[in-house]
Amino acid sequence: MSKTIKILNICGYSWDIGGPPKIIYDHAVVQMSLGAEVTILTPISDGQKLYAIPEGAKVVTCKRHWGAKFWAEFSPELYFWLKENGNQYDIIHIHGVWHFAGVAPFLLPLKAAKCITIHGLLDKWTISKGYWKKWLFGVLFQKRILKNTQIIQINNLDEQADVKRFLGFEHPNVVIIPNGMNLANFSKMPEKGLFRKQCAIPKNKKMVLFLSRINLKKGLDLLLPAVREVLRHRKDFVLVLAGPDDGYLETTQAFIAQHELAEHIKLVGMLTGNSKLEAFSDADIFVLPSHSEGFSIATLEALISGAPSLLSDRVGFGEAIREAKAAHLVELNVDSIANGLTKMLDDKAYCAMLAQNGQALVRAKYDIEIVGRQLLDEFKKVLI
Repeated sequence: MSKTIKILNICGYSWDIGGPPKIIYDHAVVQMSLGAEVTILTPISDGQKLYAIPEGAKVVTCKRHWGAKFWAEFSPELYFWLKENGNQYDIIHIHGVWHFAGVAPFLLPLKAAKCITIHGLLDKWTISKGYWKKWLFGVLFQKRILKNTQIIQINNLDEQADVKRFLGFEHPNVVIIPNGMNLANFSKMPEKGLFRKQCAIPKNKKMVLFLSRINLKKGLDLLLPAVREVLRHRKDFVLVLAGPDDGYLETTQAFIAQHELAEHIKLVGMLTGNSKLEAFSDADIFVLPSHSEGFSIATLEALISGAPSLLSDRVGFGEAIREAKAAHLVELNVDSIANGLTKMLDDKAYCAMLAQNGQALVRAKYDIEIVGRQLLDEFKKVLI
């Protein structure tokens, strides 16, 4: 690299956000190993805990304004920091759409090239939630911003169709680069039984793990009734719900209480670090019947961990999963999820096949060393 590329990521960079901070972290490690400088600019609220910081990267925090209740991540402090410092960077990489932090760089005369990663936020299901607000925001800002963006990074062909539908034309600067992960972090899994013991899960019961934000779009509205239906006929498993509240915890708790399922459904909060690895290690089945995902990092983690997985095809790489027979794919309805869960509980050989195929798929296509270089190469192209 003849010139050091200076990259500024803009994203909510806290543990409760979900996949984007993990994606930024892993890409930053690759980018810095190849000579780039990486800064992460994040709006943050009191009480939020910053995500892990890559060694050698810089993190700048700006306080969220109370107006963020009306416009996500609204932060005048972030705007003025960009005004003061934005021209130090070659690439400004914006993660997501609809939020103020992603608009701010376009409100200033900054020389940096812009990259926007969509993260699944233009799909029909997501846009249908708060449609009129997003329609107005699209008219005022987002369509114009996307038209003038040098790189739009998407994960799959579904997202390509989403961008075309939103803009009304085929954008020339769209690049398809899937999310990846650091496989070394999963090369040595913890011994089995540690998480089960901590959560007091009996040895004679299988552990079904949901690990993601407690959010409607993750399919909990379908998973919970499906689990209740299966429990009517058998009691040989426990569902563990792991993840931070993102608007659906109260509904989940009410469902568990109403149907007297506390013995069979355990809420354990957000898991990180070794605790998360211990949960994957002990999972007999991983479940994530999402309505919508950009590209699910939790799914990648489950697959590489060797946890047989039950998924919807909306996790961001459904076609690749289907072709590789890497997971049991379900339709987005209660019966399909219940039937799939029953099959996996009963068929040990089937689960072993899914686990083997899942690990092979991730190793072949989603190594962060490969996709991280691909994204950095796209950055270099727009700087020539």
